[in-house]
Amino acid sequence: MTQRPIILGIVGDSAAGKTTLTRGIAQVLGEENVTVICTDDYHRYDRQQRTAMGITALHPDCNYLDIMQQHLSLLRTGQPILKPVYSHKTGSFEPPQYIQPSKIVIIEGLLGYSTRGARDCYDVKVYLAPPEELRYQWKVKRDTLKRGYTSEQVLAELEKREPDSENYIRPQRRWADLVVSFYPPNLDAEQNNTHLNVRLVLRPTLPHPDLLPLVDQISEAGAAIRLGLDRDMGKPVDVLEIDGHATSEQVSHLERLICGDMPNLKTVCSRESNPEIGKLIGTTGETLQSYPLALTQLLLVYHILKATQPHP
Repeated sequence: MTQRPIILGIVGDSAAGKTTLTRGIAQVLGEENVTVICTDDYHRYDRQQRTAMGITALHPDCNYLDIMQQHLSLLRTGQPILKPVYSHKTGSFEPPQYIQPSKIVIIEGLLGYSTRGARDCYDVKVYLAPPEELRYQWKVKRDTLKRGYTSEQVLAELEKREPDSENYIRPQRRWADLVVSFYPPNLDAEQNNTHLNVRLVLRPTLPHPDLLPLVDQISEAGAAIRLGLDRDMGKPVDVLEIDGHATSEQVSHLERLICGDMPNLKTVCSRESNPEIGKLIGTTGETLQSYPLALTQLLLVYHILKATQPHP
């Protein structure tokens, strides 16, 4: 393990799945080894003030991006911070929290890549980009069940936020090493989340696992796991797609391929050795498992552990 913490960024719009992905990675790596920080804590104004000013939480002017960047720099060198705390439940601020970084720090939120100084602090940068229709459904479901809003209030807020999403949130996609898009087959967003497919854009800014040995086996038409070339924001990328109906055997094959050159991944690279991989909580509180989520978590764990190794 390196002397300084490894920092993973997970950025995306509201209800894009950041917390679900973050929680799963922390469980896989061991929560005692991971510090999770939400950049929503760096809001400049509380909910009442934002309403009075007519500004959304997505706007850079509504956030202390300079303090966030300073804290990221401190965390990267292993120094503690006194982090502000914003409560989504009350819409107000709570007493600040003293944070001593663990071996791995996950920074998740809306504007994590919004400044050059902040971007330079990450070892791995992820952007979550589900289809907007699916994200809207997730946000309505979350905010009505957990935050006390009505569906009409959530949809009105989404409409109000759209200009800032377009101007400030989605452009951050360009800075990501990996773009993760969970999406429903045939755009049937009403189905169970365990059946969602995932599309992983793998940018050449990181050395990804060697997936070429599987190209001939997984790229035929109709395959549940596909690897190909594409362009994202005008630049060439590799794209790995995993369908929710992939079989356990297909998933295990890809697991072994990802883990092949990482001996220290053996304790987390299979569902047998780590049953938390791919777990999520259903809408009625039941525990479900998604193979696309499991492989996405595994790929991110691969990059985190790769970053801990000294470079030759």
